[in-house]
Amino acid sequence: MIDISAEHHYGRRYFVSMITKSAGLSMFLSVPGVSLAKGLWEIQQSFTVGEVMDLFIKEVPNAPFEKTVDTLKSGSREQVVTGIVTTMFATIGIIRKAIALKANFIIAHEPTFYNHADNTGWLENDEVYKYKADLLKKNKIAVWRCHDYIHSHRPDGVRTGVIKALAWEKYADADNPQIITLPPLTLKDLIIHAKEKLGIASVRYEGDLLQSCRRLLVLPGAAGGTTQIQSAGSLKPDVIIVGELSEWETAEYIRDARLTGSKIALIVLGHAVSEEAGMEWMVDWLQPKLPGVKVTHIASLNPLSFF
Repeated sequence: MIDISAEHHYGRRYFVSMITKSAGLSMFLSVPGVSLAKGLWEIQQSFTVGEVMDLFIKEVPNAPFEKTVDTLKSGSREQVVTGIVTTMFATIGIIRKAIALKANFIIAHEPTFYNHADNTGWLENDEVYKYKADLLKKNKIAVWRCHDYIHSHRPDGVRTGVIKALAWEKYADADNPQIITLPPLTLKDLIIHAKEKLGIASVRYEGDLLQSCRRLLVLPGAAGGTTQIQSAGSLKPDVIIVGELSEWETAEYIRDARLTGSKIALIVLGHAVSEEAGMEWMVDWLQPKLPGVKVTHIASLNPLSFF
């Protein structure tokens, strides 16, 4: 261990030379945010979009991925970050709020331009698309989708954030974190708990509100009908909690299952609200690593209302 007070005894130049030769310094200097200036440690106060992206990607097993939807949707890797907003969807509303915060980097979990790969050729003459693209370009806003990488992080950042928000960390199965085993409660109380903890106005459900629930299968987002149905069939939960579903797939399977005598219930939270806590988790992950950069989460919320 090097005593920094040595600088005062041997002079600045000798001190810099000594620590530069010390084992491990190159590793330390390779960490984003750390630099050596004026012979003393100083914390980097500016980061590029690319540096922030790489900071997260390098923590993901087997990354970077050859094929991924996690690409920049606007802006460039080289632009210096003035502030970061995390969210589920980079809506026009979220973009306007980022501009008000003087934040020029949005990290979104889902597509910006209404399809999985953010292909825009089919939207070139669409007025909504043109308005949104121009808004981003005019204000020099970079948008990075972080979907594949955050789900591939260990642990899965979205699942970790959601389970934490629901206060179910101690009930998660160590071998399969999709399974939560709670003290028995009614389906009604389970729905009330989920709505309160996740800030959801209303949900859709199938089942008896008074039935007892204990074993939960939690699949936020849009896992797809095949995954939802196969998981429900093999893991035998009392309740399956999903973000969204195709009504002609999972909802019909649950209806038929109940008609065979099964007591399995279904709760549909809504896609955005079911994973929003994962993008809040992203703030907690990034902020300590980006001194001098403000990282803010803004919920994009559910676009649908219930009459």
